Amino acid sequence: MATPVIAPRSGERAPTVTLWMMMVLTFVTGLVDAVGFLGLDRVFVGNMTGNIVILGMAVAGADDLPVLGPAIALATFTIGAYIGGMVLRRRRKEWSGGVSLLLLTGALVLALLGVAYLLPDWAESDVLELIASSTTAAAMGMQAAVARSLAVADVTTVVVTSTLTSLASESLVAGGVKGVWNRRFAAIAIIFGGALVGALLLRFGVAVPLMLAAVLTVAVVVFGHRSLYTRAVSV
Repeated sequence: MATPVIAPRSGERAPTVTLWMMMVLTFVTGLVDAVGFLGLDRVFVGNMTGNIVILGMAVAGADDLPVLGPAIALATFTIGAYIGGMVLRRRRKEWSGGVSLLLLTGALVLALLGVAYLLPDWAESDVLELIASSTTAAAMGMQAAVARSLAVADVTTVVVTSTLTSLASESLVAGGVKGVWNRRFAAIAIIFGGALVGALLLRFGVAVPLMLAAVLTVAVVVFGHRSLYTRAVSV
């Protein structure tokens, strides 16, 4: 019986390339979270900690905070992460076809939402707002599963609280100020930059940051697949 083995296409630079691909996806998270919170009724589509906190305050009746949007986003993010885990369960720590498929699916979701927001009849629809927050959260769930599968240290693409903790308690303690300038700091700065750009682009409508997020995700897939893709072969 033929035994499947992995035929690697990546070389020594693979860890560096993977790191930069995850950094771009971290920027994408900043973009879409700005869209979710500012343009989709205060829903975080990538940072689920934020949604849990919002839900807790909303249940207490604080400040007329939304309940439905964050609750559905939590559910769809979980579903997206589950789908990602199922697709990638046998191919960990490598750029497989499943990685490309999951990220392309997320990019397609973002692109279709962007197109929907360009249509006058849909642009102001509450239904589209709910669909956008829930499906974008699902896409971010798949992205988070990809990041976890590829296992780039300190770069989850969707949350930086643990990264900030590592930066302060480990990098700063061990290396002083010089020790701060590493991937941990970069991940924090990049998600900040994504949120900043997303907020600025919202002045031109929800479609613009969503489209940019889709384009960046496709660019990651193309470059990552060409540079890092490994496939199973039989011997």
